[in-house]
Amino acid sequence: MDRKIVKGLALFITAATVAVAPAASGAAAGTEAETARAARIAWEPCGGPEPHGTGAECGLLDVPLDYGKPNGRKIQIAVSRIRSTVVAKDYRGVILGLPGGPGNPGLCTSSDCVPTAVGAAYDWIGFDPRGVGSSVPALSCDSEYFDPPRPEYVPLSRDLERTWLRRSKSYAHACGAAGGALLDHMTTRDTAMDVDSIRKALGLDRINLYGISYGTYIGQVYGTLYPERVRRMVLDSNIDPRKVWYQAALAQDVNFERNLRLWFTWVARFDDVYHLGRTTDQVRHRWYAERSKLRTAPAGGVVGPAEFTDIFIYAGYFQFMWPTLAEWFASSVNDPDAELLVEAYESSFRPADDKVFAAFNAVQCTDVRWPRSWHTWRRDNWRTFRSAPFATWYNAWSNAPCLFWPGRVSEPVKVDGAKVRSVLFVGGTLDAVTPFEGSLEARRRFPNGSLLAEVGQTTHVNSFNGNPCLTSAIADYLATGKLPPRKPGNQPDATCQALPQPDPTAPSARTTMPAGSPAMRALLSAVRR
Repeated sequence: MDRKIVKGLALFITAATVAVAPAASGAAAGTEAETARAARIAWEPCGGPEPHGTGAECGLLDVPLDYGKPNGRKIQIAVSRIRSTVVAKDYRGVILGLPGGPGNPGLCTSSDCVPTAVGAAYDWIGFDPRGVGSSVPALSCDSEYFDPPRPEYVPLSRDLERTWLRRSKSYAHACGAAGGALLDHMTTRDTAMDVDSIRKALGLDRINLYGISYGTYIGQVYGTLYPERVRRMVLDSNIDPRKVWYQAALAQDVNFERNLRLWFTWVARFDDVYHLGRTTDQVRHRWYAERSKLRTAPAGGVVGPAEFTDIFIYAGYFQFMWPTLAEWFASSVNDPDAELLVEAYESSFRPADDKVFAAFNAVQCTDVRWPRSWHTWRRDNWRTFRSAPFATWYNAWSNAPCLFWPGRVSEPVKVDGAKVRSVLFVGGTLDAVTPFEGSLEARRRFPNGSLLAEVGQTTHVNSFNGNPCLTSAIADYLATGKLPPRKPGNQPDATCQALPQPDPTAPSARTTMPAGSPAMRALLSAVRR
């Protein structure tokens, strides 16, 4: 389920992560022979609405569909660039963002991608991974798959279970019909090789990388395959390379349960504001009761139990969204307004579109073989559900097309970063999407790297959400190459304390963000799939 990081490296998260970090100084140009062999990018102004003066350039890069057949069929990777605007002596190089997902577009065409304080000194490169967004071809399977209301996630009857299995099988078969040969070449290894093709096309000997969430796994694999090409690399919210992908989903379920309870506890603390209960259990029971009511009467005919879960899954993602979600929860209970829930879901909280979901599955289902027996899935998910009922079946059905996926299954890259000379890992100790154990494991596999932990942080991909301790450490690393000194054992090398939880009673607090607002859409496009 990196499933929720999905739909795009949208402006809110891009500005907060990939593009906000100062890049390292310019990497040397590639060798003359390599540059001569590399495909080139024909840059031109990006189409569509852009803020005045952005100067974003876009292009398509030809890469092999199958890197084992470099002279065979080609596909195209969509790439973007926002150039440095400083004089040559102040130019500090190129940084390439590795987007989340899988399935998340990563083009950066807005000035919001570039921080005003330091961004002008760097070239910012974004890309849509193969099969995604503006890359050609882009995978699409079933445009009606997410039409609401969908069946309840928890398979309380065998009929519900069979319904979800039929849906999952049908979706996988639709992808087989639509994807053709592309399905056999959508692995993380393929994307890492595309990253190296972009490096060559840019004429660089080494490159600086900034990966978030699933992008950290791209970075881990790239560092394994091309360690000599990594100059500096920041990987924020790390995938555990031991658990791709079946075990990763089960680990997420447990951590989402913890984070949802933390939100319930926070809501109870502000019962004078929300009137949903004065204890964690009271709020929890109220939430589940509200969801149960929607089984027989979906709000507005749209928001049933599945859609209700889709909305509130973000309590496990972003702590700064807690007040907005609490207000919507309170409204649904204390002043029932079906239109508000429908607007919230339709304009902001739909879990994905078909193209993102298709690419998500195409990567995860072929990176590694999933259990092929439904008995195994049923046993493991019901066992996890007993202690983590909130997200377990939501997650299981997100991944269930892998039971039937028609693409060729690969062997995952054995991540080994021993030859990478420099990497800074970043992770929140209470991240649910990429549990902190993943950052510890990545650190173990990259002995020349250091781990910066944000203690007590539940927000996913938090490196540029306003904690000055984090931002200054990352900026210093990318500017100078200085890492926190490596400590012995299995622990972070440096820590920052999480910022305080939001306070909806503070005079300046903004407790709600309108559903459908540009800010809300931009925020959620980075996390839904």
